[in-house]
Amino acid sequence: MRRPLVPAELPLSRTRAEEFDDLVLDAVEHLERRWRSELSGVEFAVEEVPYVESTDPERLVHGSDVVEDGNVPLARLLPARADEQVPPRIVLYRRPLEVRSRGRADLADLVHDVVVEQVANLLGRDPEELDP
Repeated sequence: MRRPLVPAELPLSRTRAEEFDDLVLDAVEHLERRWRSELSGVEFAVEEVPYVESTDPERLVHGSDVVEDGNVPLARLLPARADEQVPPRIVLYRRPLEVRSRGRADLADLVHDVVVEQVANLLGRDPEELDP
């Protein structure tokens, strides 16, 4: 067979990464309805996994995305750098989030919660205030 089994127009042809990107966009759009001006310069990105400099079996050498206790983060907030004119950026890690969810609905809730938490950290507000 030399052609796709499902036409590109049908939802079955979407990859897990594309579906994850849609979940992130939905969560961001939900917050932007209320906090548009505060989020106007914020960039949102998705990466597969956090960056790790080395994976020594004896001792994990942590890169900048792995917390000190060895847990894998679900997201990362990169603050703005005025000296380089770099806007703030929130990066979500797809694979760690997928591993912690039990299905699409659970993943959508988890992505939403992580986006709200990261935006709350960026704005210095309580997550409940952003999304009651």
